[in-house]
Amino acid sequence: MTNQIAHPEWLVERDWLAAHLDDPRLRIFDCTTHLRPDPATVYRVEAGRAGYQEEHIPGAGFIDIQADLSDNESPLRFTQPSAAAFAAAAGELGIGDGNRVILYSQTSVQWATRVWWQLRSFGFDNAAVLNGGLTKWRAEKRPLESGARRYPTAAFTARPRPNLMATAEMVRAAVADDAHTVINALSLDQHHGTGGTVYGRPGRISGSTCVPTASLLDPDTGAFIDMAEIRARLTAGGAAADAPVIAYCGGGIAASATAFLLTLNGFENVALYDNSLSEWAKDPSLPMEIGVPA
Repeated sequence: MTNQIAHPEWLVERDWLAAHLDDPRLRIFDCTTHLRPDPATVYRVEAGRAGYQEEHIPGAGFIDIQADLSDNESPLRFTQPSAAAFAAAAGELGIGDGNRVILYSQTSVQWATRVWWQLRSFGFDNAAVLNGGLTKWRAEKRPLESGARRYPTAAFTARPRPNLMATAEMVRAAVADDAHTVINALSLDQHHGTGGTVYGRPGRISGSTCVPTASLLDPDTGAFIDMAEIRARLTAGGAAADAPVIAYCGGGIAASATAFLLTLNGFENVALYDNSLSEWAKDPSLPMEIGVPA
């Protein structure tokens, strides 16, 4: 699959990782988070640490995205932290400027792509996502270990790229500009306002298109579907290589997979709306719409 993409260095297969497990520069992380339904708060965040401790890829550490790599003073979950806070947290996790980082999840790839996008937004380009994550690694009967691992602390230098994380004002400007495309990574039911989780008001950001993250994954393995088909679906959703694209979802997690895939395939002007509908849908001054687009 990797020979079909513009940046094969950002997506690794299981054979590659198995052959490099002993590389001392490698930093492997399970990034799993679970969202448990909660009628009072939409969902409750639960780190996937228990599953990680039960079994993980040999040598892997664990990243708790909410606790480790989010601004926990923000009222919105998974908010991007400051550059200084991110650099300190990454260094504590053992990510240094000279490391190669491999990210995976026990469940959806979106948790790995969220951390990948955060790293990239702070100027770190030597990270990759494991295609198929733990699901395919386990199905192929590759080695696993239990317990917990921590890497030695390291020095991480943040070089912020603020254009990679969109704000509400950036999205408002984008939907008013035909040169921009805004893509919803949630389900079609959520896009139309007819079902699924609601983050305040039902429906979508006005003028946005929809390419569900789930439609870009093999439902049995969690791996990405054929890259040519992914490119076709993103293009059908309005993405163009020479035009700016903003991806959004409920809280900047599922859409990180969209942003990752766009970038992986050579779309150069891509941003992720950090707080997404968790912010937008709660502000009545920001335009939303429901129904099937004409």
